[in-house]
Amino acid sequence: MPDAPILQVANIDKAFPNVRALSDVSLEVYGGEVVAFMGENGAGKSTLLKILSGDYHADSGTVTLDGEPVRFHGPKDARTAGIRVIYQEPEIIPHITVAENVFVGELPKRRGFVDFRELRRRTNKALQDYGFEGFVDVDALGSSLSPAQRHIVEILRALKPGLKVLALDEPTSSLTDDEAALLFKLVGQLREQGIGIIYVSHRLHEIMQIADRIAVLRDGKLVGVRQATDTTESDIVAMMVGRNLTDLFTRDHAIRDQVVLRVANLSSRWHHDISFEIRAGEVLGLAGLIGAGRTELAKVLFGEYARDGGTVSVNDKALVTHHPSDAIAAGIGLAPEDRRGEGLVLVRSVLENTVLAILSRLSRFGIVSPSVMTATGAPLIGKLEVKTPSLDQEVGKLSGGNQQKVVLARWLAARPAVLILDEPTRGIDVGAKAEIYRLIDELASGGIAILLISSEMPELLGLADRILVMRGGTIAGELSRQEASEESILRLAMAHDAEPALAM
Repeated sequence: MPDAPILQVANIDKAFPNVRALSDVSLEVYGGEVVAFMGENGAGKSTLLKILSGDYHADSGTVTLDGEPVRFHGPKDARTAGIRVIYQEPEIIPHITVAENVFVGELPKRRGFVDFRELRRRTNKALQDYGFEGFVDVDALGSSLSPAQRHIVEILRALKPGLKVLALDEPTSSLTDDEAALLFKLVGQLREQGIGIIYVSHRLHEIMQIADRIAVLRDGKLVGVRQATDTTESDIVAMMVGRNLTDLFTRDHAIRDQVVLRVANLSSRWHHDISFEIRAGEVLGLAGLIGAGRTELAKVLFGEYARDGGTVSVNDKALVTHHPSDAIAAGIGLAPEDRRGEGLVLVRSVLENTVLAILSRLSRFGIVSPSVMTATGAPLIGKLEVKTPSLDQEVGKLSGGNQQKVVLARWLAARPAVLILDEPTRGIDVGAKAEIYRLIDELASGGIAILLISSEMPELLGLADRILVMRGGTIAGELSRQEASEESILRLAMAHDAEPALAM
């Protein structure tokens, strides 16, 4: 590592009306290292990135690049100086090709016209050089790209001569594990080239895998910077929220005798011979590797996917589903893994999303009165402490943690007998996770039977009363709370498979 930092921020302050976003923040980034920025939503990470990218100006303090003080008047100045920031939602121009997006503003010309042959050659070479050959068609329009392809295109756009510092904001939030592995390989290449990398993520296991140092922000202040090799996940959590990892989990619920959900010999396109029960007030964990069939099982139970055989009953009443509405009527709720794509209507209000599952119950002659909606939804939004400017706020503009609270508020309104939670804290910061964990325990305390699907081992071990482990579309084994450990779960999940990818 070089003796002098490539980037240094010193005594940075930034305030907005009624809030101090950053207070006396100082840290360094060296060429050839990965520095992770961690902190809860509102800790100041995004504000600091926007100061580095030229979107914001610091109220006081200095930014130094290669030993020289810099002050950017806009993002173009920062990019020209060598600092490039890739945000969680990539800026892709929809009506031009991948190649044009990668080289926008610097298209090769021949006799005054764009040389598309040379443009394609350069783009294909960049994809090949960085390990993404065949990942995307250089002639595809930006509007046709998947989230993963959008991220890679914007990263390639940043990887131009003069790059000194690359900041990645939640870069794997829309990537599969295989795609994330390609990204990690790319980060490794850039590290070897002497580029300074700033990596922002809520995913602790990613940070421990990729970071050299970890900088933790809390309430706009830098709590500390640690060497990753000398730091545990529990250390990071304690720095972020001021308490230990084990303290995040709340377990006050009691399991009752009544079997609420009974599944017997269920089969589908993805499953064979699935059998289990969940009792009132019980949190049943569901673990497994990628491709084990966990999410598919949730969607079969919810009536979104077809069941080929076996029986399912809710409170001893046989469940027949042709559509999710049948499952909802029978008392099953689902908070899906993709809450933005499947769990919420992003352009509708917080209130509308809260009462979505019970509109038929609230309507009179096919009309739902706004006052009835408010009377039903407002207390739940308050109870779950959803941080929103108003009940009319578009839910898509809330943070991930608050969006998930709205999903849970919906099912509190519907009062299901069974609630399926598929990756309920994915993409949510640690502080918001603690609130979600409290709500899960509160739902169980109210007698709801909960099926908890999670790829985070501490989450399963901290919340579940029992854990079922899936492998290859069937139940590989069951572990009591006392028997369950990361090792015992992985032993059942992996069995004789050779080095499978973990569902994380």
